[in-house]
Formats: sequence, structure tokens, C-alpha cells
Amino acid sequence: MNRGYWIIRADVSDAEKFSEYASRTPEAIKKYGGQFIVRAGRSEIVEGSSRTRNTVIQFPSYADALKCWHSIEYQSAKQYREGAAELDVVIIEGCL
Repeated sequence: MNRGYWIIRADVSDAEKFSEYASRTPEAIKKYGGQFIVRAGRSEIVEGSSRTRNTVIQFPSYADALKCWHSIEYQSAKQYREGAAELDVVIIEGCL
């Protein structure tokens, strides 16, 4: 079974509000077997465009990644970032 990933690119406009969201998401992610692979570390744009923060979360499967996104736990946490950041989120199936 191939792993699933959330690939998230964000521009944060309200750091305090976004911080509340960021403190609430790990519990939901852990419940579905997810783990942070990249969480807003250093980055360099070498081609194209990006946002200021990048995050990659790995899940045991693509189905788990989708279940987490649609879960009550994550959707409850997600409310705390509304109006605090603009995000691009892709849920993708890995090849291994």
C-alpha cells in the first residue's frame, strides 16, 4: 500500500491565530498515523513560485491522508486558521 502525503504551502497573515491552529493539528494528524516530514523549515525557491511556509505530512496510506483531512478532529482545528493564512494543499499518493 502506498503512503499518502499532504503537501502544504502557506502564507501566514496572522501569526497568533495561525499558531493556535498549528497547536491543534498534531493531535488529529497523529490519530490517522500521520507524521510531519517537513514543517516550515528553511527553503530556497530554485524555480517557479512558492509561499513562505512549506509542510509535508506523511500518512500510512492515501486513504488515511484523506480520512484525516475530512475528519471532525482536523476540520475543527482548521477553523482556527481561517482568515490567518492562505494555503495551497495537495493530498497525494506516494509511489512506494
